[in-house]
Amino acid sequence: MELFRNFIDAIFGSILAMDAVGILKMLVMWAIGGILIFLAIKKEMEPSLLMPMGFGAILVNLPFSGAITQVIDGVTEEGPLSVLFDAGIANELFPLILFIGIGAMIDFGPLLKNPKLLLFGAAAQFGIFITILLAAVIGELVPGTFSLQDAAAIGIIGAADGPTAIFVANYFGTKYMGAILVAAYSYMALVPIIQPPCIKLVTTKKERKMRMPYEAGEVKKSVRILFPIVVTVIAGMVAPRSVGLVGFLMFGNLIRECGVLNSLSETAQNTLANLITIFLGITVAVKMQADQFLTWETLLIMGLGLFAFVFDTIGGVMFAKLINLFSKNKVNPMIGACGISAFPMSSRVVHKMGLAEDPQNFLLMHAAGVNVGGQIASVIAGGLILNLVAK
Repeated sequence: MELFRNFIDAIFGSILAMDAVGILKMLVMWAIGGILIFLAIKKEMEPSLLMPMGFGAILVNLPFSGAITQVIDGVTEEGPLSVLFDAGIANELFPLILFIGIGAMIDFGPLLKNPKLLLFGAAAQFGIFITILLAAVIGELVPGTFSLQDAAAIGIIGAADGPTAIFVANYFGTKYMGAILVAAYSYMALVPIIQPPCIKLVTTKKERKMRMPYEAGEVKKSVRILFPIVVTVIAGMVAPRSVGLVGFLMFGNLIRECGVLNSLSETAQNTLANLITIFLGITVAVKMQADQFLTWETLLIMGLGLFAFVFDTIGGVMFAKLINLFSKNKVNPMIGACGISAFPMSSRVVHKMGLAEDPQNFLLMHAAGVNVGGQIASVIAGGLILNLVAK
């Protein structure tokens, strides 16, 4: 009988030690983790990140979870996820390494054929800065909510760039990192749902039908090699704090384009990127502990993130329409929406919308050019925020 009581106490003692509110919060976080896993597996929405994040959310919200560092009976017991967080995210290492893999995956050819597409990528960062102002105003009106640093980290959700969001949020040490990352990666996965109505809201059927001729021809190898070097130098001069982000991204692309490091390029695109993604996804769950995550600020962050995402999309489209007022060669305004960093989902969405309006309207290469331009612009925007906002 004594053995049975000890067995029951070992299993349920940790739960019985919690109050009703703590148990409810734990169950809610389990549900959130389950939803993320469901979306990843059933709906195939960013599965490489949402699935580890969902499982991690459950892992860190188990009673007295050994996955995270805790003080038990006056003794500090280190948890593996906390150790990984300190080793790879607290010092921004994982996001930077992941950028090498992302850079190796990107083909800047469509952008190099039409460099002005980079302007659309810059314009599509409009929502980031509007959201920062809005979050800062909320912080002033409601004391104890968002500091200016928190607002800066929240605004970067609009870039639809997970590694940049992690880098910026961690740099400012915001306590809302878990909510910011869930919002960033969730909205990236929801690009096919969020962007079409936003684009249709600010375009006409005639505009969506506009065709854009594609200029055939190859970009010289020397140009492909010089591009990442030049971008790194310019970005370093404009926004010095962005050098880490831009430099690692461009280094990955240089490995791809140099032509003599094919094995390293393949490793960066596959093995390295996949390994870091696994660690990154499950490790960020350290910031999804119930006491930190289940606050009304989390809901507000989700709303602000959506606001940033929507206005980035609309800002890119409206900039394309503005360009058409002064340009002889008109562009389909929809490609401006691809200026966010959700590559290649956003360019595919715009391409499908063009085909839906006109089966002969092929926008993929133009949209892809804007999309990779948005990848560069979002990283530089992150660097600018680090420069403009004091730590």
